[in-house]
Amino acid sequence: MFRYLPYLLVLALWIYAFIDCLNTPEEQVRGLPKVVWAIIILLFGEVLVGPIAWLVAGKVRQTPVNGSTPSEWHRNHRTSWVAPDDNPDFLRSLKEENKKDEALLKDWEADLRRREEELRRRERGEDPKG
Repeated sequence: MFRYLPYLLVLALWIYAFIDCLNTPEEQVRGLPKVVWAIIILLFGEVLVGPIAWLVAGKVRQTPVNGSTPSEWHRNHRTSWVAPDDNPDFLRSLKEENKKDEALLKDWEADLRRREEELRRRERGEDPKG
């Protein structure tokens, strides 16, 4: 079992470096174009030269802003709303849409009543204009 561990670690580093290379924006790639880095990682992955070269020299590594890690930033900068039903602006927009829908429904009902009355007058032979 342990004799396969070095091969699995090499494979894991190879895959990690390749995926990291593909996901890195072009402006953060140093030295060579991104496509060339991907080829180097694939060709020299078995001997770890490609993946280690990518991790050391291929990508611009940025230090965290104010020395904080992303998880610290997310812990300190939580949004005030978690779900839409906790957001007063969203709830207000729903009420406004509901009022518009009710007004439209009342207009349709009034139009329907007017048309029904018009049909009844025509059936009775009355003049629809009054």
